[in-house]
Formats: sequence, structure tokens, C-alpha cells
Amino acid sequence: MPLPLDNQLCFSLYATSIAINRAYKPMLDAMGITYPQYLVLCALGESDGLTIGAIAERLALESSTITPPAKRLEQAGLVERRRGTVDERQVHVRLTPAGRALLDESNCLGETLTKRSGMPPEQLQALNHQVQALRDALDMEEI
Repeated sequence: MPLPLDNQLCFSLYATSIAINRAYKPMLDAMGITYPQYLVLCALGESDGLTIGAIAERLALESSTITPPAKRLEQAGLVERRRGTVDERQVHVRLTPAGRALLDESNCLGETLTKRSGMPPEQLQALNHQVQALRDALDMEEI
């Protein structure tokens, strides 16, 4: 018989992810973007001008899942997409000034998470490092 759900780390991480998305949703709605679009903006905030493939790699997703949010972000005037000059198969994505401003505005998400968690920022950061270490260890098993 499997462990009860509350004793399974995978379920705890899954349920926590859903809870975080619920907490973020009203703020993202007010900004006019979805969570996947927010992640694309964050990836571009780290390194502007990434290709769709590089954004997908950074977010641990397939390229085909990045194109729709990137197109919607472009329609909203938050990013520009350009075909590569050397390789036309590559699409480079850059933040517009409006996209950069919205990314700056999105700082409220992290602040809200910290406030609602009741944990000091250092404790949340330590938890984040532990979860990242677990992810990295599990990803190494695929190789």
C-alpha cells in the first residue's frame, strides 16, 4: 500500500506549487499575464534576447510550450520576437520597455509569498536551495 499522500514529498511539492499559483493568480490577473508568461518574462529578465529554445531549457520545458506564451506576450507589447539572422529557425525574444516595467512590478509576487508563508526570507531561501538540490539530483539520474 502506498504511503498516505501527506507523507509523500511529491504530493507536498505538487500541492505547494498549486497553493503558490493560487496566491499569485490575483496579482498576475491584475498585470494581465499568466504564470507561464510570468516565467518567460523572468527568464528574459535574467538574460534578455534568449531564443525560444534557451527559454525552454531555462524553464525545463519543451520549446513548443514556450511559443504560445511568447506570442501572447508579443501581442501585449511586452516582448519582441525576431527570427535569427544566421539561423532563421531560431526565434530571439527581447523585453520591451513595457515588459521590463511589468517585470519590475512583479516583485510583489515574491513579497507576497514571503509574507503569506510566515517564514523569514532566509528560511524560504534555504528551502528553495533544498528543493533545487533535490531537483538536480533527480535530473542527474536521467543521464
